[in-house]
Amino acid sequence: MSEVRTNAYLDHAVTGLSLVVLGVVFYVSVFGVFSDSYLRVGMLLMGGLLIILSAIGRSDTVLDRGLLAAVAIALSLSVYQYFRAAEEIETGLYFLTSTDIWMGFLGLVAVIELTRRSVGLVMAVVAGLLLAYGAFGHLAPGFLRHAGISTEELMTVLWYSFDGVFGRPMATVVSTILIFIVFGALLELLAIDLVLVRLALAATGRMRSGPAAAATVASGLFGTISGSAVANVVGTGVITIPLIKKRGFSPRFAAAVESAASSGGQITPPIMGAVAFIMADVTSVPYLTICAAAAVPALLYYGGLFVAISSAARNMDLAEEPRPDISFNWRELLQMGIFVLALAGIVVTMVGGSSPAYAGFVGVALAALLGFAVRPDLLFNGAAWVKFIRSAGLISAQLVVIVGAVGIVIGVLNLTGVGLRFASLLSSLAEDQLIVSLILMAIACLLLGMGMPTVPAYLIIVLVMGPSLQKLGVPIVHTHMFVLYFGVLSAITPPVALAAFAAAPIAGSSPMATALEASRLALPGFAIPFAFIYQPALLLGTGFPLAESAQAIVFVLLATILISRACYPRRGKAYMVPVGLGLAVALIFFGPLVAWIAAAAAIGLMYVDRLELTDKNQVS
Repeated sequence: MSEVRTNAYLDHAVTGLSLVVLGVVFYVSVFGVFSDSYLRVGMLLMGGLLIILSAIGRSDTVLDRGLLAAVAIALSLSVYQYFRAAEEIETGLYFLTSTDIWMGFLGLVAVIELTRRSVGLVMAVVAGLLLAYGAFGHLAPGFLRHAGISTEELMTVLWYSFDGVFGRPMATVVSTILIFIVFGALLELLAIDLVLVRLALAATGRMRSGPAAAATVASGLFGTISGSAVANVVGTGVITIPLIKKRGFSPRFAAAVESAASSGGQITPPIMGAVAFIMADVTSVPYLTICAAAAVPALLYYGGLFVAISSAARNMDLAEEPRPDISFNWRELLQMGIFVLALAGIVVTMVGGSSPAYAGFVGVALAALLGFAVRPDLLFNGAAWVKFIRSAGLISAQLVVIVGAVGIVIGVLNLTGVGLRFASLLSSLAEDQLIVSLILMAIACLLLGMGMPTVPAYLIIVLVMGPSLQKLGVPIVHTHMFVLYFGVLSAITPPVALAAFAAAPIAGSSPMATALEASRLALPGFAIPFAFIYQPALLLGTGFPLAESAQAIVFVLLATILISRACYPRRGKAYMVPVGLGLAVALIFFGPLVAWIAAAAAIGLMYVDRLELTDKNQVS
């Protein structure tokens, strides 16, 4: 009986603390930042305690609960010590005492442990290794050795300043991004995510690939508001994966479609898994320019998925099915309209000159006012409200803790200069050959991004790898987009493919086989970032003439179709794989003359292939 009462108290505490977090998020989005120190440090404390309270409720061992209690005490003491020391650091010359150093160290350990509980071991290990490197890197061999950093300097930067845990990523998250987390949770409360899945099924009903194409559409739509590929998989995959299997596709293919489509949501404007706002802040490029640059590549990515899925379905000789009888009542039609109006409200508000955070608040307000007018029953559904509050609060808490761990990595990289040395080493290995640099960088991005959510993966990779590309003359937006794409694609790339590993249990398939199939489906996505560099006009809004942009879009569109078809060649046409890939290379990597010749050849090839299919009555 006492255990039930304890769990009830914990539930109330989680709900109450989540409400406080949401209250702060709404206040900041409307009125702005009231105090950098109190906002960044206070949100870390509240986020950490929220994660701890949630974990205690699920913990079933005394040892684990004791560890969580120790982490809570360590975090609270270190935050108290921060405010005690930070005031003196800001007002005059101050040397950290041994107590300050130990309290700061406890805070860093608490952040790393909370990161492990939030997103798993990979990100926690990266932050822990970088912390150890900062302390002992002067003993490392070769180019990794740094000049040595005193413990006082390390703690000052990592804990008692705005250059470490409480640095720029933390500022961007707590002042801008969290309102969009609330926006996504609100759309789930209003059941708009389920309506989007039904809309996708209705829109793709006549296609041979049916539910597989629907999963692509639904995950793309949901991904515009979701901050995580894994959350996207879990949110839409439980509906779409069984439907794909029922259509006749293998479990492996069903899971691969969902994971590849869900990952694409992180590169789809206007929110891009919250990375768009961080990229705008880091590059000092307007947010709307980032969205314009990301729009065409995102459409090409999903277009490539459609072609690959259609090619796979054609090879399976799936029987024609009647169009599914999916009708929408007036309420569901209005819910679709609410989704469109809320996103439009966000964009229009930012075009009007308001901050991204205020635009997010406008999106939340529009969705809430219109959503509850359509679904007034939800206003009095206590269970749904509690779920919404806890979901938004916990996801916000996890994001705050994760960027705290990213701050450790960034602080050590800046202190030691190892990121710049790594970039210099990469440049020397490539000997100023752009293509070699790009390949090495793509591999490094895939390796560094494995096991990490989109935001920390992007931040760490761009800080380590970005300078090497810019040294070769690549524009800053193109550099960041290149890094972002490969950071996102690491979610489906073996051996640590988080999105594929989340989809596999739902489908009942092998995780590794799912990751390989997802990588095959998304192969055009691995080529598109190279097109950013060799066809730079592909990114709209980056200063290139409209005619040049149109030419680049034509070349990369044809290359995407050829690569997608080469992934699943028609029976008896295996020889078309090298031909298609060769033409795709010519379209992306060579000058306009060669590319136009390749474009003419590609169009002729597709026309002949279409004629053969029509003759055999196999049009997909």
